[in-house]
Amino acid sequence: MKTNREIIKIVDGLKTSDGDGVQLTRIIGTSHLNMLDPFLLFDAFGSDKPQDYIGGFPPHPHRGFETVTYMIAGKMRHQDSAGNSGVIEKDGLQWMTAGKGIIHSEMPEQEQGLLSGFQLWVNLPASKKMMSPRYQEKSAEQIPKEDRSNGAYLKVIAGETTKGTKGMLEDSEVEAIYWDIHLPESEKFNESLPIEHNAFIYVIEGCIEAGGSNQLIKSGQLAVLSKGGNIEIHAKQKSRLLFIAGKPLNEPIARGGPFVMNTKAELHQAFADYQSGNLI
Repeated sequence: MKTNREIIKIVDGLKTSDGDGVQLTRIIGTSHLNMLDPFLLFDAFGSDKPQDYIGGFPPHPHRGFETVTYMIAGKMRHQDSAGNSGVIEKDGLQWMTAGKGIIHSEMPEQEQGLLSGFQLWVNLPASKKMMSPRYQEKSAEQIPKEDRSNGAYLKVIAGETTKGTKGMLEDSEVEAIYWDIHLPESEKFNESLPIEHNAFIYVIEGCIEAGGSNQLIKSGQLAVLSKGGNIEIHAKQKSRLLFIAGKPLNEPIARGGPFVMNTKAELHQAFADYQSGNLI
C-alpha cells in the first residue's frame, strides 16, 4: 500500500529584488528554506506596476545548473551568448541548461500590464555540470493538458501521470515532475509518485489541503512534502497550484551567486573563467 505524502512545513517566502530592481518573492533559497535537493531556488514574481519589473534581468552568467522560467501573464524576452533568443509568453515555458557556462538576459517584452511567473533553479549532477548548454522552449499550446473529473485539469510540463500523459521536456537529469494543476472548489486530485523524490506544492491562487492533515496551504505559500508514493490534494476553494518534484542528487554543493558546483575549487574556477572571458 502506497504511503501518502504529508506536509512537513509551509513557507511564505521573503520579499526581495533581483536583476535590475525586479520585485519578487523568494521561497526556496532563503534562511527559511535554503534548498530542497535538487531544487536550489524558487522565485515568484508578479506585478502590474511597470516599475516593479521594467529593469528585467540584464546579462548575467550561469554554470552548473538549470533554470526553469514559467510565465502565467505577460511576455519575457531572453537572449544569450550562444546566439539564442526568443520570447516566453503567457503559460509558456523555457528550461535552460546552463551546463559549462552561458551568459544570458531576461527582459520584459512590455512596458505596461501584468507580468507574472516563476523561476526554478534545478541542480545538475557532478557528471553533467560541464555539459554543453541547451534550451527547451515551449508555448502554452505545446504543453500537454490532461482533463480530470468535474472540470479539474493539469498541464503536464515534465514527468508522466498514471493516465499516461507525458510532459514535453526531455532528458531531465533529476527525473523532474512539473505540473500546473487547476481544481474547482471541493475537487480532489490524486496521483502516484516516485517514492524517494523530494516534492513541494506552491499555491498560485485559492486554498488547498494536502495529505491527511487539515492544514491549509493558501495562495502564495509553498508546502514541503514528506516522501511517499501518493499525493492527495483537496481544493477548499477554486485553486491553481504547481506540483514540483525531483530525484535528490545527494552530492556536495559549492554555491556562489550565479554558479553552483561541487567543490570550492570548481567554484573559484567558474569565477576565474567568467572574469577572463572563458566561461563558455
